[in-house]
Amino acid sequence: MRALSVRNVVVLLPRWLHRPHFSPSSPAPPCTSFLPSRTLITNRHLGKVSGFKDRKVLRGSTKATKKQRVPNNVLDDKDLSHILWWKERMDVCKKPSTIQLLKRLEYSNLLGLDCNLRNGSLKEGTLNWEMLQFKSKFPREVLLCRVGDFYEALGIDACILVEYVGLNPFGGLRSDSIPKAGCPVVNLRQTLDDLTNNGFSVCIVEEVQGPTQARSRKGRFISGHAHPGNPYVYGLVGVDHDLDFPEPMPVIGISRSARGYCMILVLETMKTYTIEDGLTEEAVVTKLRTSRYHHLFLHVSLRQNSSGTFRWGEFGEGGLLWGECRSRHVEWFDGNAISEILSKVKELYDLDNEVIFRNKTVHSENRPRSLTLGTATQIGAIPTEGIPSLLKVILPPNCTGLPVLYIRDLLLNPPSYEIGSTIQGICKLMNSVSCSIPEFTCVSSAKLVKLLELRETNHIEFCRIKNILDEILQMHRASELNEILRLLIDPTWVATGLKLDFETLVDGCELASGKICEIIFLDGESDQKFSSFCGFPNEFFEDMESSWKGRVKRIHIDDVFTEVERAAEALYLAVTEDFGPIVSRIKAMSASLGGPKGEILYAREHEAIWFKGKRFTPTVWAGSPGEEQIKQLKPAFDSKGKRVGDEWYTTMKVEDALTRYHEASSKAKARVLEVLRELSTELQSNINIIVFSSMLLVIAKALFSHVSEGRRRKWTFPTLAVSHSFKDVKPLEGYEGMKIVGLVPYWLNIAQGSAVQNTVDMKSLFLLTGPNGGGKSSILRSVCAAALLGICGLMVPAESALIPYFDSIMLHMKSYDSPADEKSSFQVEMSELRTIITGTTKRSLVLIDEICRGTEIAKGTCIAGSVIESLDQIGCLGIVSTHLHGILDLPLNLKDTVQKAMGTVCIDGQTKPTWKLTDGICKESLAFETAKREGIPEIIIQRAQDLYLSVYAKDRLSGENFPKLEQYSSSIKNNNFDQEQFDSRRNSPEEISIANQVEVLQQEVENAVTVICQEKMMELRRKKISSELMEIKCVLINAREKPPPSTVGSSSVYVMFRPDNKIYVGQTDDLEGRVSMHRSKEGMQNALFLYFLVQGKSLACQFETLLINQLPSHGFQVANVADGKHRNFGTSNLYIECATSS
Repeated sequence: MRALSVRNVVVLLPRWLHRPHFSPSSPAPPCTSFLPSRTLITNRHLGKVSGFKDRKVLRGSTKATKKQRVPNNVLDDKDLSHILWWKERMDVCKKPSTIQLLKRLEYSNLLGLDCNLRNGSLKEGTLNWEMLQFKSKFPREVLLCRVGDFYEALGIDACILVEYVGLNPFGGLRSDSIPKAGCPVVNLRQTLDDLTNNGFSVCIVEEVQGPTQARSRKGRFISGHAHPGNPYVYGLVGVDHDLDFPEPMPVIGISRSARGYCMILVLETMKTYTIEDGLTEEAVVTKLRTSRYHHLFLHVSLRQNSSGTFRWGEFGEGGLLWGECRSRHVEWFDGNAISEILSKVKELYDLDNEVIFRNKTVHSENRPRSLTLGTATQIGAIPTEGIPSLLKVILPPNCTGLPVLYIRDLLLNPPSYEIGSTIQGICKLMNSVSCSIPEFTCVSSAKLVKLLELRETNHIEFCRIKNILDEILQMHRASELNEILRLLIDPTWVATGLKLDFETLVDGCELASGKICEIIFLDGESDQKFSSFCGFPNEFFEDMESSWKGRVKRIHIDDVFTEVERAAEALYLAVTEDFGPIVSRIKAMSASLGGPKGEILYAREHEAIWFKGKRFTPTVWAGSPGEEQIKQLKPAFDSKGKRVGDEWYTTMKVEDALTRYHEASSKAKARVLEVLRELSTELQSNINIIVFSSMLLVIAKALFSHVSEGRRRKWTFPTLAVSHSFKDVKPLEGYEGMKIVGLVPYWLNIAQGSAVQNTVDMKSLFLLTGPNGGGKSSILRSVCAAALLGICGLMVPAESALIPYFDSIMLHMKSYDSPADEKSSFQVEMSELRTIITGTTKRSLVLIDEICRGTEIAKGTCIAGSVIESLDQIGCLGIVSTHLHGILDLPLNLKDTVQKAMGTVCIDGQTKPTWKLTDGICKESLAFETAKREGIPEIIIQRAQDLYLSVYAKDRLSGENFPKLEQYSSSIKNNNFDQEQFDSRRNSPEEISIANQVEVLQQEVENAVTVICQEKMMELRRKKISSELMEIKCVLINAREKPPPSTVGSSSVYVMFRPDNKIYVGQTDDLEGRVSMHRSKEGMQNALFLYFLVQGKSLACQFETLLINQLPSHGFQVANVADGKHRNFGTSNLYIECATSS
C-alpha cells in the first residue's frame, strides 16, 4: 500500500517545482493516493468545476443578497494539477494571519480567487483577469504585478507573501475581500530574495511607463523571473548599485547505468551542462549535500535494484541515496537522461526549443574519483562541527567567495594527473615571483553572462569586465607572470569547458577591452560634471543628472548632452529672472518678526525648482522692484494636479523651462541606456573570452592566496609520482610508495612549533594500534589531507613528501546511526566499508579508523580481519587502526601488511603517549587514564580497575611492549598530535601632466633609495658587519596591484607615495598586510608603493631610519620624519604621523 501511495504521488504531481533542498524545514506535504479528476477544492471541500452552490450571506456584509458571478474560464486537468500543487503549499502555512487568509481562497482558478468576495471579479478586462492570464503562463511561480508604486499579489500568491516574506495583507484581515498583499517598489529586491531563499520562483509583471489616455489601463508585460540562484535583473542597466548575485543553482538529474551513477548538472544561466559518469553512491550523495540546486530529477533507472523492491535500494547499494532523496522534493523522469533533462529545463525556464546548451564536460581517464561523503566531512572539506576545516588553513582568512569555492570543488573532485601537475607548476612559479601582481577581479561568470544576454549590464559591471580583461593583459605583458598565465589555460579549460589557446585569449581580451574603453566613461575623465550655477540650488541638477552622467563617453551622446546643458541654462535664467527680484526685495526689507519671507528652493519630492515664501505680497502696489514678478506668481501643483501647500509658487516661464529640462534629461538618460545596451549586444560575441578570463582570474587568486598561506605555514611542494598503469604518463623512477617526512596535522602551524612531526614511509597497508588519545585518528586525517593536497597540486603540511597519484582517497572514521534511513551505526559503517572495498584498486589510498567497533567484539574482530585481508590482497596503500587486538591473533593471509603503533612511554610508573608513529604493536589503551582525565568519578574508575584485574589480569601485557623512556623522552610535547580541540581560522593635458609628475617622482625616489642603501651596504661590508654585498632591487606596486607571495615571511623596506606628493618610509615583515592597511585609509585606495627585500628585520630597521633621515636632503618631503629620531627603528603611529605632517 505504501508503494502504491508513492507511485500515485508521482502521477499526481508531474512537476514538483520551486522548492530546493534548502527551503525551511516544514512538515512534508501529505501524500494523496487518488488520481486527479475534474473537480476543484473549495475551502478544503470538493465541488464541481461547472458551477457553484448558493452561499450564505457573508458575515459583515450590508447586502441581503449577492448576485453570483461565475467565471468564464474552465479548468483543464493540467490547471487542476497546478492548483493541487499550490494547495499542498497552503496546507503547510503556519502563521495565524496566513491561516485567516486561507479561509477566503477558492481553488477554482490559478489565483485562488473567490469571485463572490469584494474585488474578486475575474471579468475580462479587469486587472484580476489580466493577472490570471499572466499566471496561466507560469502557474507554479509567485506572480508580482506592478500597480503604481507597489508590486501586488492576489489570492494564493498573497498568502505566500504573508507567510514567507512577513508582509501584512492589504486591508488587514477583513473577511469580505480577497487576499491581497504586496511590497513597495523600493523593497522589491528584498521581497524577491525572501521568496527565492524559501525555494519559490517569481514572475514579475511591469507597467509600461509613460503617459496614458484618460480612463485607460496601463499596458503590462512580463519583465522577467527570479529563481533560486538566478536573480531578477530587469532595470539594472540604469542603476548605480550592484546586484548581489548568488552562486548559480543547477538543475540536477541522476540516473544509473552499468558504469555506476550518472549526475547531470544544468545551469540555465550559463546555458551549459556537465555530465559526471561512473560515480559511486557515496560520491552522488556528497555532491547533493554540497550543491545548492533548483530542482532534482531522478531517472527511473534508479528503481532497478537487485532487491527488486519498489523502495529502490532498500537493501544494499542505493540505500544511502534513497535515504538522501526520500526527504527531498523530487520528480521522476524517463527516456534519454540528457535530452529529457534539457527538455525539462527549457520548460521550467520558459526557453525556446532552439536554445542550445553547451556540454562543458572534460573527460579524463586519469582523473581520480570524487571524495566520498565521509572523507569530505572528516577532513573539513565540507564544514562539519568538531572537525578542523581544511579549507580554512589552505587559504588566508581574507580570501573569500569564488576562490574558496574553486578550491573546495578542486578538493572534492581531484583533477587528473596532468592538471594536478600543472597546478603545482603554477604554484611553484607563483612562489618565486618577485614582481607585483594584479588584484585579480573576481566576478561570477554566470552574473556576467546573464547581464550581457539580457542587455542589463550597467557601467559599473562594464568597468569590472574591463578590469578582468586588463588584468589578463597585465599578466601577459609581465615576463614573470606570462608563463603563469600560459599554464592557467588548462585548469581554466577544465573549469569552464572552453578550449582557448593563449593567442586567442590575449587577442580577445585586447579587442573586448578596447570596445569597452571606446564607450564607457572611465575613472580620471572629467568632461561630465553636473550643471552648476551660482545662487541656484545645484542639488537639483545633481539629482537629475546623476542617473545618466558619468556612464558613457560624451562623444556618443554629445547632441543630447548639449541640449541638457542649454535647458539647464534656460532654467537658471528663468528662475533668476522670475524669482530673483522677489528674493532681493525680501532681503532688502526689514527682517522683523512676522516680516516677509521667501527663497528659491529645490522641491526634491516633486523634482522642481520653486519659490517658497509667505507674507511677501505688498499691501500697496507702488511699482517698486519685484512687484511685477510677484504678480506673475501662481501656486505650484504636483504631477497629479494637486496644489503643493500654501507657500510654494512658480511661473509659466519657470514651468516651461522645467518641462524642457526634464524632457532633455529623459532623452539623455534614454540615449545612455541605449548605448549601454548596444555595448552589451556587441560584447556577446566575446562572451567566451569574458567567461574564460573571469574564471582564470578566480583560479589565479585562489592559487596565489594558497601559496602565500603555505609559505606562512612553512608547507612544502610534494613530488608527485605515478604508477605504470597510467596511460601516456611516465612513472617516477624508483617509485615504491608514499613517503612524507615531518608530517604534522594540517590544523596545526609548523611555524609555531606546536606539533609533533611524524615520518610516514608507506609501501603497503599499515595495521595501526595505539592508546586512546595517542594520535591514531589525527595521523589518518593528516595523511589523508596531505595525499589529497598533493594530487591536487597544492602544498602539504610537511618538510618533504613523495606522494603517488592515487586514483581514489577514502577515509572512514567513526559512524553514527541514521534513524531516518532506519540504519544502526554498524549498518552505516558496513555500508561505507562496502563502498570502500568495491572501489579500491592497487592505486588507492584507504584509511579506516577503529574498524568494526559498532558490534560485538568476536564477530567484529573477524569482519575487521577479513577486510584487512582483502585490502592486503588488493595491494593498496593505507592505514587501518583498531583497538580490536584479537585481529593480531587471527590466522590471516597477509603478504605486505605492516604492523605500526602510536608510541607510548612509561614515566614514574604511568604510561603516556608520545604521538609518534613507530614499528610494532601497542595494546595499551590508556582507557582508565582517559576516563579520569575527562572527569569520570574516581569511584567508577576504581571499580572498573578492580573488575579489569579480576577478569582480564591474565591477558595483561608485559612492559616489553612499551618503548624505553630514553627513546622518546625528547618527543614529549605539551601539545599532542591528537588534540581534542582543533585550531581553526583616455585624458586631458592636465591629467597627463599629473601622471608624468607621479612617474618622475617615483623614478627619482627609486634612484635615491638605491644609491643611499647601496652605499650603506658597502659601508657595512667594509666594517665586516656584512659578508655579502646585497643588491638593492626596488619593485613598484601600482594601483590595483599587490605584493607577490615571495614577500611573505621576508623583511622589506617600502616607500609609499601619498596624494600630496609626500612619501612615507616604513619597514615590515608582512608587506601585503601593510599595503592593505595603508590603502584602507580614506584617499589612499590607489596609493603606489616601492619596496625592496633585505635580510632580517634588524637591517630593515636600519635602512628605514637611514632613508627617513637622508631622503629630505635629496629634495623629497618625508611624512614621517619623526621616525628618523630612532637609531635603528621607527615606532610612531603611521597615520598619526602622516596626519600631523600634512
